[in-house]
Amino acid sequence: MATTLELIDLRSFSNLWFWIALAVVWSSASHWVLGVPFDLVLRAHRRGGSVEEDLRDLIRINVNRMLYIADAAGEIAVGVMSFLLTVLAILGFFYWVEFAQALLLIGLPLTIVWILSVRTARKIALAPLTTAELYLRLRRLRFVIQVIGMLSVLTTSFWGMYVNASVGVLGG
Repeated sequence: MATTLELIDLRSFSNLWFWIALAVVWSSASHWVLGVPFDLVLRAHRRGGSVEEDLRDLIRINVNRMLYIADAAGEIAVGVMSFLLTVLAILGFFYWVEFAQALLLIGLPLTIVWILSVRTARKIALAPLTTAELYLRLRRLRFVIQVIGMLSVLTTSFWGMYVNASVGVLGG
């Protein structure tokens, strides 16, 4: 009888589902900037009026929520994330667990995106911004998230090709 690990392929870099998940993660990260869908930002910039008011309300709500979480549980979140990323790094690159490598290559850049999002939320909360300044800040954050995502996908692709080439076709 096959065990669970034999039924589930933990060789992430040769698994199509891993690459689909990676694409979905970075697509979602660049679409939802500070918890606001970027198409709403573009629509508010074009139309103004009530759509712009809705955008400002959503940003205010999400910024306050993000800062509350960061202030209330920030130290705990940093500690837990540091621990998890360290465990994944040790499992992945010392014990050569491919699944841990894959999770680290997704989780580490997302942690950087989270830090940048909290930093941007703080800047938005500290100083009242004009509408043009708000759009500029959101566009800049999205651009940085997209750059991090592209570098992450590129790094993950190269590492995945290296792992697949070194493991071989038959897994040996």
